[in-house]
Amino acid sequence: MFGEPGGLYVYFTYGMHWCANLVCGSVGVANGVLMRAGEVVDGLELAGSRRNGVRDRDLARGPARLARGPARLAKTLALGRDQNGIDTPSTGSAFVVRAPIRDPSTGSSGAVVRTGPRVGVSGPGGDAAAYPWRFWLEGEATVSAYRPGTVRRPKPAARPTGR
Repeated sequence: MFGEPGGLYVYFTYGMHWCANLVCGSVGVANGVLMRAGEVVDGLELAGSRRNGVRDRDLARGPARLARGPARLAKTLALGRDQNGIDTPSTGSAFVVRAPIRDPSTGSSGAVVRTGPRVGVSGPGGDAAAYPWRFWLEGEATVSAYRPGTVRRPKPAARPTGR
C-alpha cells in the first residue's frame, strides 16, 4: 500500500481469504483500491478450477459470478502472498491491469462510473452520502450485489466448564 502506483498489495484477511488492492497513491502514502470483482475473459476452465467446490454452482448462474467479490476474485486469479508487490503496469508482469478500450473516434471508453455506499460497512464509514467510496461500471455483470453493513453484537463469554 505504500509502494509505487500500479503495485499489487495482496493480503490475508479474516484468517481465511486473500484480497488484493491496486496501489494508486504516492510512494510512502498508503493509498489503494480494493479490487472487488472481475470478468474472466480467457482461461475460464483454469479460473474455474481454482474455485473447486463452488465452481459449478457459480458457473451455472453465469461466468460473471466466478470472480464476483474480492475473495472470489483473488482465488480465481490465484492471487496470494507470492503475488504481493507485482508491478502491474510492467509489460512482463504476471498480472497486468489494462486501461479500458477506447473508441478511437471519441476517445471515450463509453463506461459510466457509478458510486455508492461501501458493501458490508456500517457506522460513519458506511454512510453513502458522506462516503460514496464504492465505484463500479454501470451495467457491469460482475459487480457484487450491495449488502448494507450490520452492527454485530459481541458473542457472550464462554462459560467455565467446571471440573
